[in-house]
Amino acid sequence: MSRLLLLNKPYGVLCQFTSGSGRRTLADYVPVTGVYPAGRLDADSEGLVLLTDDGRLQAAIADPRHKLAKAYWVQVEGVIQPAALRALEDGVVLRDGPTSPARARAIAPPAGLWPRDPPIRVRQRIPAAWLELEIREGRNRQVRRMTAAVGLPTLRLVRHRIGPWTVEGLNPGEWRQIEPAAAGELPASA
Repeated sequence: MSRLLLLNKPYGVLCQFTSGSGRRTLADYVPVTGVYPAGRLDADSEGLVLLTDDGRLQAAIADPRHKLAKAYWVQVEGVIQPAALRALEDGVVLRDGPTSPARARAIAPPAGLWPRDPPIRVRQRIPAAWLELEIREGRNRQVRRMTAAVGLPTLRLVRHRIGPWTVEGLNPGEWRQIEPAAAGELPASA
């Protein structure tokens, strides 16, 4: 029977179980053997990471060919203009080619969002704003590169949803296992 764990990965944690550098890893938070991350999340990003012991489920979640939606709360430096949102929605050109169209919208600071440790840098003369970005790809540092391409450098990046699963109810470093039946229920687009 397959296992699926939802973890709220804290800032600064490597999305792997071992580290030769002495940095914090998933093993510092998840004392379960035989599970592996279904996809990655950079050390300087926070939020939902899915872990499973089922190779087929891992591929269905992580492989961009399955187009499973991943949603992020992104705190950016600057004022979000409608043209920037349209560019994100149309897809932006990065060094490794154009991105697929995304869903993008300006949002209020997410309710119930935990404080980041360490806090983000604050510049008194440069405003910050939040947007929600949903993508179906998974390129290296893609969200950060997309927001930078439209003139909105990322200050904080929190993945709050992957497909039907959310980080809701989990504090940083907390995890829970969901029922095996629920683990096999991927949306039709996956």
